[in-house]
Amino acid sequence: MKIPVLEIFGPTIQGEGAVIGRKTMFVRTAGCDFKCDWCDSKFTWDGSAKDDIEMLTADIIFERLQQLAPNNFNHVTISGGNPALIKNIAALVELLHAHNIEVALETQGSKFQPWMTEIDQLTLSPKPPSSKMQQDINQLDFVINQLEYNKVSLKIVIFNDDDYKFAQMIHHRYPNIKFYLQVGNPYLDETVNDHTEKLLARYEALIDKVMQDNTMNDCYVLPQLHTLLWSNKKGV
Repeated sequence: MKIPVLEIFGPTIQGEGAVIGRKTMFVRTAGCDFKCDWCDSKFTWDGSAKDDIEMLTADIIFERLQQLAPNNFNHVTISGGNPALIKNIAALVELLHAHNIEVALETQGSKFQPWMTEIDQLTLSPKPPSSKMQQDINQLDFVINQLEYNKVSLKIVIFNDDDYKFAQMIHHRYPNIKFYLQVGNPYLDETVNDHTEKLLARYEALIDKVMQDNTMNDCYVLPQLHTLLWSNKKGV
């Protein structure tokens, strides 16, 4: 019952979604069924880090987490790639809960695993047009219908007007689910100057757009917090 793991790191803060700012540990799994054009974790699926993948049991993952931060965390974020591809994560979620540790997960809503019903904070992040991926809305409906609304939030990354229209559609399709907009980060090149200032300008522009839109009164507008602090640095 092993899990393909690329990174285990922390403690750090969660930079996105409903638990933004939360102190957390990260377990990043390998593999994704999408290949988003602006993905900031392409190494999880493009083969460039295939030699770094470790097949680990839940016990070993927990041991690694404790080695990094002994008794210094009570929250773990499972990230990817797309962790929802992996059946064996059930054992990890169960083990973390046995130690009174909350578990968060982000996935695009393209796959469902029964263990996802046990996640404490589950972010579904359907991919907008700028990703150049085709989100299956019927499959998203199916995934959402398996879950408890009070544990689920929706998050859309916004790069352009088409993404914003997509976000409006998603929000109005699921009006009873907490909804987050997050400004996209197009500056993945490490040589970009004034990275934080550029991202803040994009964030302000998105805020201005939402403030003038009476169809989006019930949403939260977020930055990608860790990129404001650490740019595109890995392991934080």
